[in-house]
Amino acid sequence: KNPNGGVVIANPNAPTSIAESADFIEDIIKHNQDSVVIIDEAYVDFGGESVLPLIKKYDNLLVVRTFSKSRSMAGMRIGYAFGNAELIKALNDVKYSFNSYTLNMTAITTGAASALDEEYFEKTCRKIIATREEYKEKLEKLGFYVLDSKTNFLFASPRGAKFDSNRAEETRKLFEALKKENIFVRYFNKPRINEFLRITIGTPEQMETFIKFIENYINV
Repeated sequence: KNPNGGVVIANPNAPTSIAESADFIEDIIKHNQDSVVIIDEAYVDFGGESVLPLIKKYDNLLVVRTFSKSRSMAGMRIGYAFGNAELIKALNDVKYSFNSYTLNMTAITTGAASALDEEYFEKTCRKIIATREEYKEKLEKLGFYVLDSKTNFLFASPRGAKFDSNRAEETRKLFEALKKENIFVRYFNKPRINEFLRITIGTPEQMETFIKFIENYINV
């Protein structure tokens, strides 16, 4: 019998940006009680529904989060986990064997300061969400199919006469055209997602530069 590797779910998901409800996730936890179920909530602050309250109900649930996304501290490599005492002890027992990003004093000090500044954190999240929704609507008006994002990025598929003959190839061409103009998005040359671009939400000025390029590209 193969060892039980557990269940790992990123919710909200990357790169698709979509999120499942807490009820949906709870159903998975409930039906996999012989496994550790790890829910990666890296993007939850951008509109996802957290299952953190469920750690009191399910001993097999581990919720992991990071300071890399909503707190803009990717370089500090700060992550943390919530779970019952037995699961947390198991993590602590092996963390120095597997964790290649041990925390230094700079990360600890800046991380603590960030955690205390809730006003700035909440203001930043609200601003990113508002910009995301604004440019989701603008892309849809240009004919894009855009998934309902609960992250700090959009996952969008260009549609229309310019793209529909070979959508995956035309999406790749759009990605390359954007890159030539120093507008950097992500393209994944993989089945099921090769017709989409992953567009991180930047400043309003950056997003406007992006959308104007898309408008011109479509109309050429």
